Amino acid sequence: MPIVNRVAALSDEMAAWRHDFHENPELLYEVHRTAGIVADRLREFGCDEVVTGIGRTGVVGVIRGRKSASGKTIGLRADMDALPIMETSGVPYASKIPGKMHACGHDGHTAMLLGAAKYLAETRNFDGTAVMIFQPAEEGGGGGKAMVEDGLMTRWNIQEVYGMHNMPNLPEGHFATTPGAMLASSDNIQITVRGKGGHAGAGPHKSVDSVLIGSQIVNALQSIVARNVDPLKSAVISITQFHSGTAFNIIPEVAELAGTVRTLDPEVRDLVERRISEVADSIARAYGGSAETKYTRMYPVTMNHAREAGLAADVARDIVGADRVNDKFVPMMGAEDFSFMLEARPGAMVLVGMGDGNECHHPAYVFNDNILGHGASFWARLVETRMPVG
Repeated sequence: MPIVNRVAALSDEMAAWRHDFHENPELLYEVHRTAGIVADRLREFGCDEVVTGIGRTGVVGVIRGRKSASGKTIGLRADMDALPIMETSGVPYASKIPGKMHACGHDGHTAMLLGAAKYLAETRNFDGTAVMIFQPAEEGGGGGKAMVEDGLMTRWNIQEVYGMHNMPNLPEGHFATTPGAMLASSDNIQITVRGKGGHAGAGPHKSVDSVLIGSQIVNALQSIVARNVDPLKSAVISITQFHSGTAFNIIPEVAELAGTVRTLDPEVRDLVERRISEVADSIARAYGGSAETKYTRMYPVTMNHAREAGLAADVARDIVGADRVNDKFVPMMGAEDFSFMLEARPGAMVLVGMGDGNECHHPAYVFNDNILGHGASFWARLVETRMPVG
């Protein structure tokens, strides 16, 4: 079964929505314009219920099928926020707001789910309830968690939830998913190194060099992945910031390190958190200083539920054919706060191929409008397949 004909007819409209969102990007929870347009569109489509302000600025649209005997409710989630990046794509609808850009395709995700909502509200060819979830603050703000904590799943009795993300370099219109870990957890680390300041030239022996200690810590942290983590499992520790000092001839008393940690296994996550603190503390003490580690857990592992991942793969096969669906996708070390929704309810994250092009989070990233029909058709068929009219 190919792309839904009615959805294909919406392609130009979906592209227009996306281009408008792209020109007017908004960050984190400050997606007021985007959320307002989404809510207005859902009302125009005739959704049975449209609620704003879920998870601060999230929007929920409820569409009831022509029958309700199944008692099923399925949630479909798209994210709305952009990134703090100066756009260099050169497209005619480039961002009008300096320093802000839809460099991860959330404008496309929102447009695809709006297209599916319009189709489902028109046809209602399903037995149950479809909940359209438009989420703010995926890019580091934990908007998925905020929506769950605001009663998203319980208020509408959502029983299954599905998310979709575009995937550069996956062939155009192909789909991918997998049971189990799909994307990594994402955590932040901050390490404050304290030594003893002094003259860098005349009296280094009287000092405790926080820069030297910090440098040794950066190197030693890599031993955690190399010598503490099972080689058959994955972990990434990246120190991305090192701030210290005010002059070329002063040994600074304090050095600040920061970075990110990614894992695909909750037990590995626990191990890495413990070892980072131990390694930093022991090295600092060996050099006569101290190190305080702050480890902040951000996003959990995006863990697909096996049954729902299989169901999603079957729907994708109906749309594009079996040879264009990879149901054993190798997990990636990127992270997604859709993970919070998967902790709350069974479901799966699915990737839709963009074809060759820039990676996400790149200033020249360009979303492929050709996949809008694929994504919207997937959402529509997922609802109709999971809640068929008898």
